[in-house]
Amino acid sequence: MLSPTFYLQNAPVYLGALSDFFYDWLGQNSFSQIFILTDENTRRHCLPVFFAQTGLETRAIVHEIPSGEAEKNLATCEKIWSAMAAAGLDRQALVVNLGGGVIGDMGGFCAAVWKRGLNFIQVPTTLLAMTDAAIGGKTGVDFQGGKNLLGVFRQPAAVFVDPVFLHSLPEREWRSGFAEILKHAVIAGQSFETMEMADMTALLHRSIAVKVRIVEEDPTERGLRMLLNFGHTIGHAVESYFLATPASLTHGEAVAIGMICESHLAGLPAADTLASFIMRHFLPCPMPESAFPAIWQWMKQDKKNTSDTVRMAVPDVLPYSLKIMEPTRAQVENSLRFYNRLA
Repeated sequence: MLSPTFYLQNAPVYLGALSDFFYDWLGQNSFSQIFILTDENTRRHCLPVFFAQTGLETRAIVHEIPSGEAEKNLATCEKIWSAMAAAGLDRQALVVNLGGGVIGDMGGFCAAVWKRGLNFIQVPTTLLAMTDAAIGGKTGVDFQGGKNLLGVFRQPAAVFVDPVFLHSLPEREWRSGFAEILKHAVIAGQSFETMEMADMTALLHRSIAVKVRIVEEDPTERGLRMLLNFGHTIGHAVESYFLATPASLTHGEAVAIGMICESHLAGLPAADTLASFIMRHFLPCPMPESAFPAIWQWMKQDKKNTSDTVRMAVPDVLPYSLKIMEPTRAQVENSLRFYNRLA
């Protein structure tokens, strides 16, 4: 069997063709049942590929949920748990999360609490999930409109990153994942101005390496791992605001806006270059000033906050260095106006 590309907290990460790794990995483990979680898109486009490379078609139990961030809630979890109950999943079962960030976060959460914890693996099918969401052991769901307010840290038994699944992605999902790749490059002090998608495996390797290095040092987000929230404090709030409108954003689109605002607010040396690069690769999404109070209220629910103080994690001057800021409402609103001027 080929060795894992990365090894993180007892959770091997395999980058490459699924067929190169999966058979041997499964043979080293003994699972009573295989429960695969999909949505309608990954069931149609990705499940046949997964079965072709793993040979699990006659053995697996497949449960499909509706796609989209709006489904990432406890009501959907109840349906997943009901399907697990109907399938009689015991504690020796394996849950396979075949999909993007929503499937990975929610499937991991459901597995982590079912009978006090089942093994699960992540098989990410989007660029965003491959570079970020599937790696690091964060699981969770949204609650009362807030992003990921419920969740636990639990490492998957393995992560299988196969670029073959990217062939079915629409352009908007490519851009969404590209935001996380860009975030990792900024954190690591890597050049991003000439970044391109030509060698996807190399790009994935470079980006995953940044995530793995940070999670290895800080697995439960007590310090440096907060750096991975760059762009997310404002980005999550923007995403939550637009989730209730007809013009909802993808996670990556919201994070891209968040990186522009947060780097400007923090006065990062690369702020202008970063903003220019993002505006060339992402569609503009100006926000009405009437949205600013709601965005601020969503920011006040961020998990990094203490008491009633908004805290924001941004890169410091050196690569892999962290700066925690406590911006005021006026500063945040000025950064949103800065983005609107660019848009």
